[in-house]
Amino acid sequence: MRPRPIIGNPKHPLPLDVALGAGLTYRTQAVFEPGQGRLAHSYNNYEMVTDLTTGDRPILRVGIGGFGAIGASVGRRLDKGIPGLELAAVSARDIGKAQGRMNDYRRQVPVVALGELADHADIVIECAPAAVFTQVAEPALRKGLIFMPVSVGALLIHAQMIDLAAECGARIVVPTGALIGLDAVRAAAEGNIHSVRMVTSKPPRGLAGAPYLEEHGISLDNVRKPLRLFEGSARDGAKGFPANLNVAVALSLAGVGPDKTRLEIWADPTVTRNTHRIEVDADSASFSMTIENIPSEENPRTGRITALSVIAALRGLAAPLTVGS
Repeated sequence: MRPRPIIGNPKHPLPLDVALGAGLTYRTQAVFEPGQGRLAHSYNNYEMVTDLTTGDRPILRVGIGGFGAIGASVGRRLDKGIPGLELAAVSARDIGKAQGRMNDYRRQVPVVALGELADHADIVIECAPAAVFTQVAEPALRKGLIFMPVSVGALLIHAQMIDLAAECGARIVVPTGALIGLDAVRAAAEGNIHSVRMVTSKPPRGLAGAPYLEEHGISLDNVRKPLRLFEGSARDGAKGFPANLNVAVALSLAGVGPDKTRLEIWADPTVTRNTHRIEVDADSASFSMTIENIPSEENPRTGRITALSVIAALRGLAAPLTVGS
C-alpha cells in the first residue's frame, strides 16, 4: 500500500511529512526541482515515487465502489481524463457487467472486491447500496485515505466511521450531490441557524420500494395528486427513504444536524423532476433555494447531477484552484 501522494509545489524546497497511517510518519528534507528525475521514498513496505521532471502534481488514484448509474458515469469521466486523477479500480456485484461497462474505455481497470479497493487507490468513492457501506468505508478509512460517500445517509447509521477517520488520519469528503446552497448553509452554521426546512417532491416511481412505504403499507400505484408521505426529522427520513434522501442528510450535516433539520417528502405525479426546496433562517441571512433535478434514466431515484457533483468534488481535490467553501 502506498501512502497518499505529496500534494505541493514541486518547484521549491520543502520538508516532507508523509502520513503512512496507524501513526507512522516518514519525514525527509528534499529539494524538488523539475528535470531532476524521480524521487523515491520508502518506509518498511510503504513506497512512493514522485515524478520531478514536469513539475506537475502527483496523480491521485481513484477507486469506485459500486459501478451502477453513478459509478459508471464517474468512471467514464475519469477515463476521458481529469488532470491529477486516474481511475485505478472498480468494484461491483456483477463483475461481467462492470467489465462490459468499460468496453469503450481507453484503459480498462481491475474489478475487485469492495474491501480491496483501498489497496488500489488514494481516493475511494462509495456508490454502492447502503447495505454494504461499511465494506467500502472501513478499509479506506483504516488506511488513511480520502473517502467520498454518495450514500451519505449511511453515515448517520455508522457514525463510528467519522471517529475512525479521525483516528487514522483519513478524510471523509461528502459531495454536494443533488442539492444546491451547501456553501451558504455551512457559512451560516458558523453563526447561529434558527431553522432549516427541506421539502422534497418526486414522481411516484422515484420513491417506489422505500422501506417507509413498505412498513406503512403505502402503495403509490394509484396516486393521482400530490401526496405527503412523510414529515419529520432528516434522521428519520433518511431511515425510511435511504435511496432517496441523501441530500437531506448532506444538508443536515452542513447545518444544524439531522435531528433539527425538518423534512417533508411528497409523491407528486404532476412533476417530472426530483425537486428539493430548502428554507434556512439564520442570524446572518435568511434564504430559500429550489432545484429541479432530471432523474437518471437508469435509476429514477437519483438525479443526473449527482454523478456530476462527485466529478466536481474529485476535480476540486486535484485542482490548483478551488471555488467555494
